[in-house]
Amino acid sequence: MVSPKIIYQDESIAVVDKPAGMIVNRADTAKNQVTLQEWAEKKFQISNLKFKISDTLSPSDNFINRAGIVHRLDKETSGILIIAKNEESFVNLQKQFKEGRVKKTYFAVCHGEIKPSEGEINIPIGRLPWNRMRFGVLPQGKEAKSKYKVLSIKYKVWDKVSEPLSLVEVYPETGRTHQIRVHMQYIGHPIFADELYAGRKTSKRDREILPRHFLHAAKISFLHPKTGKRIEFESPFPKELSEFLTKLQ
Repeated sequence: MVSPKIIYQDESIAVVDKPAGMIVNRADTAKNQVTLQEWAEKKFQISNLKFKISDTLSPSDNFINRAGIVHRLDKETSGILIIAKNEESFVNLQKQFKEGRVKKTYFAVCHGEIKPSEGEINIPIGRLPWNRMRFGVLPQGKEAKSKYKVLSIKYKVWDKVSEPLSLVEVYPETGRTHQIRVHMQYIGHPIFADELYAGRKTSKRDREILPRHFLHAAKISFLHPKTGKRIEFESPFPKELSEFLTKLQ
């Protein structure tokens, strides 16, 4: 497993580049795997005295139990994550996320030609009652809003048949679990190689040439918790994604 790369750090925060395949938070399903949480605890000496994540915990407990990790990325999603190095920064950044002050940009490759080329998806998302591993569009779900912009249309040739693929920028304005993946599936353009949302047959074929889904957290902008100044960071495509793009027509 490739370790996260530190893009920036000071006494208050660290901004890291998470590799695809690394789980962010410690959980029963992550046994025998090094998580980003464990890596952060050792790297930044954040003691985890007990593992008991709960919204009823004090800010101090939450900071320790999450090892300063303010937000999450799915296991196969690569890109930028913010880690707070102290309780004050953790609380500040959590408040910024809640108030929508943090601006995020993702890159995705989706099946089909997305039209219109710019749009907004504002559809509630919740965990599916019949499959707890998946999320979907549910009337009783939480508000979820994503804006997108098509950057280019690529083509992948399958058995002499050319399939259009859309390279898109996505700007999530809320932070629901699997939000972008669910929203792109909802509009009929699931993310390439997404095992949960692109369909079993499609994802199996996709993974013959790309062994992970094509979703990358490329940019993040927020107010520094100590100085109050807006700062921005970027993460380039990892090798497997850039190589995949060069194979497309």
